[in-house]
Amino acid sequence: METRRVADILKNGQPEETVIIKGWVRTKRELKGFAFTEVNDGSSLAGLQVVLDNEIPDYDTIIKKVNTGASIEVAGKLVPSQGKGQKIELKANSVIIYGEADLETYPLQKKRHSFEFLRTISHLRSRTNTLGAVFRVRNACATAIHQFFQEKGFMWIHSPIITASDCEGAGELFTVTNLNLNNLPKNDAGEVDYSQDFFGKPAYLTVSGQLQAEVMAMAFQNVYTFGPTFRAENSNTSRHLAEFWMVEPEMAFCDLEGDQNLAEEFLKYIFKYVLETCPEDMEFFNKWINKTVLATADNIINNEFARITYTKAVELLEKADKKFEFPVEWGIDLQSEHERYLAEELFKKPVIVSNYPKEIKAFYMRLDEGEKTVSAMDVLAPNIGEIIGGSQREERLDVLERRIQETGMESDDLWWYLDLRRYGTVPHAGFGLGFERVVQFMTGMTNIRDVIPFPRTPLNAEF
Repeated sequence: METRRVADILKNGQPEETVIIKGWVRTKRELKGFAFTEVNDGSSLAGLQVVLDNEIPDYDTIIKKVNTGASIEVAGKLVPSQGKGQKIELKANSVIIYGEADLETYPLQKKRHSFEFLRTISHLRSRTNTLGAVFRVRNACATAIHQFFQEKGFMWIHSPIITASDCEGAGELFTVTNLNLNNLPKNDAGEVDYSQDFFGKPAYLTVSGQLQAEVMAMAFQNVYTFGPTFRAENSNTSRHLAEFWMVEPEMAFCDLEGDQNLAEEFLKYIFKYVLETCPEDMEFFNKWINKTVLATADNIINNEFARITYTKAVELLEKADKKFEFPVEWGIDLQSEHERYLAEELFKKPVIVSNYPKEIKAFYMRLDEGEKTVSAMDVLAPNIGEIIGGSQREERLDVLERRIQETGMESDDLWWYLDLRRYGTVPHAGFGLGFERVVQFMTGMTNIRDVIPFPRTPLNAEF
């Protein structure tokens, strides 16, 4: 007898087939001499209804142990379902109980639990409908990302998690050290002597794999990273995580326009893939979490993104018949309320804003003619704001050295990055996508902590 996943049985199962399923009990309804249970194995939103009756061995003993949360194996025959909601159910011939669950203490009962409560039981919350759907969508989204780049001939590179450079220059870094924190070695100036540390100098958890992706793009042309990144930003908001995943493609022989084209094609591809792969889960989000989820996905897939310069965006915002909390003027960094107004109210679809003032962007972005702006771009999406940030990189050695000086960074720390401009430099561009942001956007989940299995936030590193 073949072990089958519930998703496969619900889709392809035929009456009279004999199967084995393994999973966790969601519900039990006991009647005289028989019981209905729903068993879910994580492969789909719906579970499979299992009918247990007193013909199975040790029925009286088993029925007491088949409670919500218990893990079981059921062997039996598929039969047409008499109830509403599914066409097939499993009539059990035998049941094996792997692990019981105490009904009094099992925290996931058949009622709606708040997401705040579920975060306190991250080790169990994936068994709920909502979090199960989130993580299936997350998986499909990750698969789509790899598939998109691999189909285009990009090479997946593994950028380092421990690094000596602060890519963004923001200083929000987690330090990695092997020093005894109770007895730190000091130098003559009374500062921590990092020469005695594991790497012989300060080291950090990475905030981005971009600079290392540039290294690899200078050998392989088109590459991408997809891995964890870290920000020691003390932000307790629904938009921030201290540990999150980033997708960062980098393309040699590519300019800002090529970067924008790839970003648009990329978003359309992953949304289409997820809609095709997880239709049941996406319909669940549209019904229970945010009624605009499917319309938003359709908006992404079937619309050409609007494209405007930062200067034009500021003009449009200044003319807007709306009072913003943060006043708008040329030179400011656009706030979330400005980004969402452009995408949701003005254009009613994704917008790519480009050529931002150099003062509000990173040192590595290519300086435009006139030297007031840089060849940067942000993709702004309805309901979330910025979802992708990217730029053409500064490939001219003299300009890059000047930009590093202007921003107060140490060029000695970036000697290897400058070498890329000394030896065979080329125009190149890339972008970064916060993976959790896109999963949040797809599912309509309001808190970013609910789209990653084990959220890391200030004062929270459980599990």
